Amino acid sequence: MGLKDGTRMPRMIKVSGLIGLVCVVATGCTPRQVLGFGWPEGVTPQAEAMRQLWTWSVVAALAVGVLVWGLIFWTVTFHRKKSDELPRQFQYNNPLEVIYTVIPFLMVVVLFYFTATTQNYVMAEEDRPDEVVDVVAFQWNWEFSYPEHRTPDGQPVTTIGTSSSTPLLVVPTGSTIEYRLSSEDVIHSFFVPKFHFKRDTFPHPDKNNQDNVFQNSIAQEGSFVGRCAELCGTYHSMMNFEIRALSPDKFDRYMDLRTRTNPATDQPYTAPEALRAMDCGKLCTPHAVTTSAFDTGRPSSAATTSGS
Repeated sequence: MGLKDGTRMPRMIKVSGLIGLVCVVATGCTPRQVLGFGWPEGVTPQAEAMRQLWTWSVVAALAVGVLVWGLIFWTVTFHRKKSDELPRQFQYNNPLEVIYTVIPFLMVVVLFYFTATTQNYVMAEEDRPDEVVDVVAFQWNWEFSYPEHRTPDGQPVTTIGTSSSTPLLVVPTGSTIEYRLSSEDVIHSFFVPKFHFKRDTFPHPDKNNQDNVFQNSIAQEGSFVGRCAELCGTYHSMMNFEIRALSPDKFDRYMDLRTRTNPATDQPYTAPEALRAMDCGKLCTPHAVTTSAFDTGRPSSAATTSGS
């Protein structure tokens, strides 16, 4: 005995809902991860703003999709061919045409508005940031300088990466940080995945009218890997660095050490020496913990020839 028409649709809805619930639960994701629709977690307010834009854009797209799918299934189910009589035609229905023209237009306008608002927030710059960092990229490493902090010899506090050590960019949490980007040679790209943001670094950006400055703030302590995201030569894939975000009190202590002379070396404290002296646990590890330095040695293979 078949189901009545009146009970078929509610049952389909229940089955569809049950399948959807099983799919969500089987992923093992938290509610925030489910609502993130695959968007990775960030550590800045700017990254959070982008996540919210993505989430609501997907929600809007799903709502439109459900509506369209529902109309399709409703038409297929309840409006099958019943006779050879031509169905009622709607191709010259002006009100209907206005509706399905105006509604998509309004959807595009709303999406554009929120996209532009989020972009303006991400790209916003304060006149007086709390910290300024000069980021210089070169083949194939990074140099970080703090122009507002000086060593005993009057030079800016600077950290330079080498082939044996990954450079650490130490910054405070909860503060507005300004990054000024430039390159010594070719085009590189400053990319921190947890920032959900990257920007190319060019040689002489001031002479080429390029916007080489951006700002953000980091919401939590931690170590976050940074990479070059622009193909720049032989060791591009290993041109990494690490962001080390410390609480303001730890950062002040770190910078106090960086602006003093290390009695053991009679030289200004380096980043690893200052972190080691602070001894604040994992956050003060004197080397990168999210990536590793690269080996510049290349295995050589002798060419072989064979003769008859």
